[in-house]
Amino acid sequence: MTGTAQPSPPSGKQMLSEQVYAQLRDAILRGDHAPGDALKPQVLAKEQGVSLAVVREALVRLVGEGFADRLPNRGFAVPAFSDHRWQQIAEARRTIEPVMLRMSIERGDVDWEARVRAAHHRLVRTPVHAPEEGEYYSSAWSEAHRLFHRTLLEGCGNPVLLETFDRMWTASELTRRWSAHRDPDRDGALEHRRLEEAALARDADTAAEVLALHLTQTADVLTAAPSSSL
Repeated sequence: MTGTAQPSPPSGKQMLSEQVYAQLRDAILRGDHAPGDALKPQVLAKEQGVSLAVVREALVRLVGEGFADRLPNRGFAVPAFSDHRWQQIAEARRTIEPVMLRMSIERGDVDWEARVRAAHHRLVRTPVHAPEEGEYYSSAWSEAHRLFHRTLLEGCGNPVLLETFDRMWTASELTRRWSAHRDPDRDGALEHRRLEEAALARDADTAAEVLALHLTQTADVLTAAPSSSL
């Protein structure tokens, strides 16, 4: 009798690469590496006490997720404010997500409404900042924020569109953190409340308009004169 082949356990190098990846990702999200800063593999390898190959593997993964850039003949760097990618991601999200929200409002049932209300309640009650996590918003708030936006769109009932949302959300994580830091006076809580109210009122036109503006403002802050510096 032939049993099902079990996956091989991760090698020591894979485990080290995962650890270095997680540490670098957290450091970038905390703002330890500023926009445009070089990510030098030799320096990082020395700091982490690992091989150059392990660091390069972690950096390549960060590039794939939009947390770093690979520069021809110049190594790696944190993406810059001026990177046109942020506007491209915002354009893609403005094109797709309001359509998904309209579908959710049309198709979502009472259970969807309850999940939206619960997700918004969790977002409101989660502290935006945690002192130990630096000046950017906390990982707990970040997750509550993601869940609120995803729950709003889950009523569309289309897993392919939701997978697209997941990819775009990951790709725009730096945009959200930098934008919030550069425009601390923006009332994101009001924008989220308006989204919840319009969705639960089944007002698709208003909900789509509020969401499109919400997404536009996040990216536009990066090209405007900052109200505070990183």
